[in-house]
Amino acid sequence: MKRSEINDLIQDAIACFQSNGWALPPDPRWDVTDFGLGDWRRFGLVLVNLADEPEYCEKLMYAQRGMATPAHCHRRKKEDIVSRWGTLRVTLWPCEPGTCGDQSMWVQVNGKLLSVESGGAVELSAGERITLVPGMYHEFVPVTDECVIGEVSTANDDLNDNFFANKEVGRYATIEEDEPAVVRLSSD
Repeated sequence: MKRSEINDLIQDAIACFQSNGWALPPDPRWDVTDFGLGDWRRFGLVLVNLADEPEYCEKLMYAQRGMATPAHCHRRKKEDIVSRWGTLRVTLWPCEPGTCGDQSMWVQVNGKLLSVESGGAVELSAGERITLVPGMYHEFVPVTDECVIGEVSTANDDLNDNFFANKEVGRYATIEEDEPAVVRLSSD
């Protein structure tokens, strides 16, 4: 990704957060990624780490329509993904996509169990949440022009507990420095 694209996405995220009443903490820890795939418009996410403690984590994320977070799971982390503003589509698999057949799974949406077929999707409107357990593959993408996404989870380990279905995915973007950074990223 070009640094100018990262800067623009951060400015877009800040504007979206502010216009929807989300105040960021002082000196937040930013992360912007194209998942190493070189096409942030198709695979991309802006993240702000609000809390990163040994027992728990909280993130605020921003994505534009079409920016998917590729299918992945965690072996240790349990998380709630919350649509804070906009509508978010979450696609689910009980095992690695392409290997599950027509299995279904139970998932908690807004505190109630829902049966979802492998590769099925749940759409979350603002305020709605889905609880993802370890081993459950998930992919999410906004269906509105912009989306503010929350995550509350057990301990976060981006380097060792992200297992992507697409083995070409990398957690962090390779950055082409074409202008100065507006903020320092956690990967800088």
